[in-house]
Formats: sequence, C-alpha cells, structure tokens
Amino acid sequence: MRHVLLRHARILAHVVLGVVLFALTLAGIGLAGVAATMHDSYPSAAPAAPAGGWPEPAKAPAGRTVVAVVIGSTGSVATDVLAPYEVFARSTRFFVYTVSARRAPVPLSGGLQVLPDHAVTDVDGGAVPAPDVVVVPAVVEPTGPAEATLRGWISRQADHGARILAVCAGSQFLATTGLLDNRRATSFWANLGGLRDSYPHTDWIAGRRYVEDGPITTTAGVTSGVVGALRLVEQIAGTDEANRIGHDIAYPGWKLDGPTTIATHRLVPSDLPYGLNAAFPWLRPTVGIGLVNGLDEIDVAAAFELYAGASFAARTLTLAAHPVVTTRHGVVLLASPTGTTTADIDRLVVPGLRSPDQVDPALRQWAGEHHLGIDLPHATRGDAEFSFDPVLRDLARHTDRATAVTAAKFTEYPADHLRLAGAAWPWRSTTLAALTLVVATIVAMLPPAVTRLASRRRPPASR
Repeated sequence: MRHVLLRHARILAHVVLGVVLFALTLAGIGLAGVAATMHDSYPSAAPAAPAGGWPEPAKAPAGRTVVAVVIGSTGSVATDVLAPYEVFARSTRFFVYTVSARRAPVPLSGGLQVLPDHAVTDVDGGAVPAPDVVVVPAVVEPTGPAEATLRGWISRQADHGARILAVCAGSQFLATTGLLDNRRATSFWANLGGLRDSYPHTDWIAGRRYVEDGPITTTAGVTSGVVGALRLVEQIAGTDEANRIGHDIAYPGWKLDGPTTIATHRLVPSDLPYGLNAAFPWLRPTVGIGLVNGLDEIDVAAAFELYAGASFAARTLTLAAHPVVTTRHGVVLLASPTGTTTADIDRLVVPGLRSPDQVDPALRQWAGEHHLGIDLPHATRGDAEFSFDPVLRDLARHTDRATAVTAAKFTEYPADHLRLAGAAWPWRSTTLAALTLVVATIVAMLPPAVTRLASRRRPPASR
C-alpha cells in the first residue's frame, strides 16, 4: 500500500511540475517576445545631434491660439501626437509646438524618433508662449517617475486656464494629475475597466468618440484624437474652419454636430492576431519607412502606427537622405541616413507621396542599390479618403486581413467601409506560437523522462 501511495505521489508531483514548466516556458517565450516587440516599437537609443546642431524651432506669430502637444519622455503613441498636431496646424488661427521634459529625441510608437520643439522650462521661463490648449497623448510610463516633470507641467497649465485634450490612454496620464477627479471622461476601450478600478473618482464612459467636461476633453482610442481636435477647432476657430479641415482630412463619418456615440468594443477571439504578433515577433519583416521633407503628419503616423505600432506585423526603420526631416507643419523627425545605414530591409515604403518622382533622389538611389522597389501606399488614396485607408489596404495585402482589421480596432478606427485583399490570417506568428506550444510540451515531459532514465541506471538494491 505504501509503495502504491508513493507511486501516485510521484505521478502527481510530475504532473504538477510538468504543468508549471509548461506554463513557465510558454510565458517566458511570450514575455520575451513582447519585450522585443516593445523595444523595437519604442527604441531607447537616441540619435546624436547632427553636425550643425538641432534646427531652431519656429517663432510664434502674434495673435494666434497656442497649442502645446506633449510628448512623453518615455515615449508616446505616434498618432496621439501627430494627428491632433496636424488638425490644429492646418489652421492659421493656431500656433502649434511640441513640448517634453527636455529638448532631446524621444520615441514614438512604431520606432519613430521625434525632436520636441521645446522643453517645459522654455515655457515656464517665458521663452515661448504659454499654451491655450494642451494635447496629452498616451505615454509609455504614465505613473512612473520619468514623467513627473510633465505631469506637474500639465497641472500648472490647467491651473492657468489652458484647455486640455487627452487622447486615447492620455486620459490615464491626465488622471494621475488629479485633473479628472469628479469629472466625466473616456479612453481607449481596452483600458476603461482598469481605469475604473484605479481612478474611481472619475466617471469613465464607454462608447463615446469624445467626452467634454468643462475645459477638459478626453477621447477614445488613437485616431479619435482627430475628432477631438476638430471639436476644439470648432469651439475656438468656428464652424467654417472646422468644416474645412475636417473635409480635407476626411475622417470617416465625421461631421459637425454629428453623434459622438461609437461601437463599444471588447476583446473577442478575432483579436488574437494582436497578441500573436506582439508575443512572437521573430522572423517578421523589416519595413523601411522612407521620409522626405514636407509630409503630412497623419500620413507619417499612419505608416508607423499600422505597420508596427498597432499591428506588430513588422519592424520599422526610419530612412531618409538626411538625419533630420521636417513635416509639412514643422515636426522634426529623426531618421537613419541612407548613406550610413547597414540594416537589412525587406520593403521600402514611402508614405504620403503620389509619385516616385517625389521621392528624394538619394532615397531612390539607395533603393536601387539594394534592389528594392519603392512602395507608395498613398498613391492609391482616394480624393476623400483618410490617410489610414490606403495603409490598411497595403498592410492587408502584404501581411493579412485579420491583422489589418485588428489594427483598425486597436486604433479605434472605423474601417468597415474598406475592402481588404490578402491572406486571411497571420500564419507566421501562428506557426511560431504552435512551435512554442510544442517546445513547452517537451519541457513539461522532461521530469518523468529524467526520473525513468535515472531509475534504469540505478543499480539494483542488495538483498
């Protein structure tokens, strides 16, 4: 009887140990993949200043409404920053600048690096006008000590009467300051449950594109910042200006005084590509995003957000003829110069352009030397089509439809009107996930195998 009990105990111990090893192996590989994905999405290595130094920021013309777009020191979501920036900058009624804790390169999602126009000390010291509007994007570490300077600065601007526009998970960054206490607010759909637990003094509302409460406007996920910014343009610059900008940007379904209700999302099995691509990034392609001066900010955001930041389908690398590129309205972006990069690129995509003739000659020459074509997703853009549409079509065609649909959902972008062509499912990451399950199963079976091998080699007990 004793031997039977010992045998059953050993079997149970092996089962428990196997389950633990299976879970640890699966979790370890997945977490390593997520860490690699996030490292690529928010690179920590900051480029050095070019030989001639950083470009001087533009001076504020008199009489304009001043908008400060915050960029987190730990990194921010690209579209949260660039989309509201473009909306306001399209109007001569506004002067827009970017601001961070200090004037040094900071990462945006997808691997893009940006140089803020100003440090908060520039504003506090009066070197640049204090903002009438502050745009608060999602940041990587909203509650961490690295963002304490920006949290304090945002609070001071609110105390001085600035309007606040918090985009997507920027509402969490704002909530950490206490500015959302006893107010109504919204955020990215996947964050609302956690926000209700962490910030119970705020009335968190789902299913709204934006929520206004006094001088504070908060928006739903990522691309909702376009609609929130248009709302502030309407309030500050008038309906004609908001209509003009909204018509040009062509966000699907937007109109003045239109409903703010949107679909209430939740996680469903079809969202699996988001997790698979994040947890199993190995063997994914490297897409070079070629930049030239004068690109629209939202066109740039679409490329970095959809190929990498919201889909994790590719690793992106910023390429340009020179290390500093300036967008149409003055955002300073940093790139790997084609003359010095040694990266192995699978595709070269240049956003925002209609013709190869518009691509910088040095970038064209580099592509030819590396036997790469130049893909221009926005060459297929319709006259009244938002910038995300052609990039989502390109993503589906070169990756898969499920990844493109999930990327739209996780940027809270209304993409039901799109006709997508391409593979149905992300088989690369799915195959890697299946191989990981096999490895975890083999690891789980090691303890009983080792025990059996040891027992065979053990000499028989003497009588």
